[in-house]
Amino acid sequence: MEWNHSNIKYTSSIEYDHRLYRQDISASIAHARMLAKQQIITDEDFRLIYDGLVSIKQEIESGKFPWREELEDIHMNVEARLFEKIGETAGRLHTGRSRNDQIATDIRMYTKESILDTIKHIKILQKTLLDKANESIGITIPGYTHMQRAQPVLLSHHLLAYFHMLQRDITRMKNCFSQTDIMPLGSGALAGVPYPIDRQFVAKELEFSAISDNSMDAVSDRDFLLEYSASASICMMHLSRLSEEIIIWSTQEFGFIRISDEFTTGSSIMPQKRNPDFAELARGKTGRIYGNLMGLLTIMKGLPLTYNRDMQEDKEGFFDTVDTLNNTLIVFSEMIKSISINTERTKQASEDPDILATDLADYLVSRGETFRKAHGIVAELVRTAHAQNIGLSELDLKQYSHLSQYFDLDIKKMTTESSMMDRDVSGGTNPKQVKESLNKALEILSEDNG
Repeated sequence: MEWNHSNIKYTSSIEYDHRLYRQDISASIAHARMLAKQQIITDEDFRLIYDGLVSIKQEIESGKFPWREELEDIHMNVEARLFEKIGETAGRLHTGRSRNDQIATDIRMYTKESILDTIKHIKILQKTLLDKANESIGITIPGYTHMQRAQPVLLSHHLLAYFHMLQRDITRMKNCFSQTDIMPLGSGALAGVPYPIDRQFVAKELEFSAISDNSMDAVSDRDFLLEYSASASICMMHLSRLSEEIIIWSTQEFGFIRISDEFTTGSSIMPQKRNPDFAELARGKTGRIYGNLMGLLTIMKGLPLTYNRDMQEDKEGFFDTVDTLNNTLIVFSEMIKSISINTERTKQASEDPDILATDLADYLVSRGETFRKAHGIVAELVRTAHAQNIGLSELDLKQYSHLSQYFDLDIKKMTTESSMMDRDVSGGTNPKQVKESLNKALEILSEDNG
């Protein structure tokens, strides 16, 4: 078969896997150092290989490296350049390894670094949320179910919910790190290698905590990429939910918040518009990350052991997932800092008379009524108030007493503040509980950074 440019382009991965150059060169240096230690190659061979690889890294980072698409991937580009620099000694570098265990090692190293970057950006966003929650400690908003006003809550309480979502994302990423922190180098193509290599030495050089137990699994395993992609999908889902609330809250209908101009754009024909484009893009990019996860699952689902060329397709979507998630986390940290709260609108919304309906039911229960009956009584009161086009608080005491003897004048003292004060349980929206939750969240963040 004669290879033309189209054939080469179809099989080449250098367009995207060139970003693995640091990992590939570091792993090659560690491998060569081990070969010399084990006297599989000479110390002089190692010195030539080492100097050549360092020189190649410098060329890449200075933009002077001669990338060649016909060499397909990062491994062959580096190796070919090494031959040009040091001659036939370059051929000794590949002793005791295959491109199969080489790429498996490179991508694990890259994934470990990506996980640490992601965790760092999640923590920065968590800190931003906590700062905004502290600023907003006295602000009340309606809590919603089914997008209907349900009960009053502190805005700080609402923001803390996202802190805890993100904390679960960190836990998932840490678990992914432990699954990724296993070195496959030394597995060869699939069966191990016939040389007296020291895998533990290489693992220590490359800062892996363990080595793989089965050479066939080692070169064909991409579970760690799937775990990162799944964790990233869940994290982006959380960010998408926050995006949705930012978008809704910034509408004129809600008017709870104002996003700074830096994170909005105007309309091409409507000069009054302030479109929440960054939040909308994050919501849309969530679909991209889901797609990358499904793509990788589909690539892997029918592969027999061990390595198959299909697995070349594992990286492009994964790189996009890493970039998209980390960039979204960075943008969100800055966007949330920029948000200002319209306290008049939040106060007005949280003082909707119907928002205390559950408190009325709880009032009856505290005086001996069963909750189910109390619920029915208050539902009837709501229907009565709506029929008269007034709020619950505007009904007179006779209308209340008509439905239950337990109602008394003190129901008129119910407020959004008293409603929240009554939620004095761990995890509730009572101001004291929310302040304790904020302190606990700060402790979590501090411990996690330790």
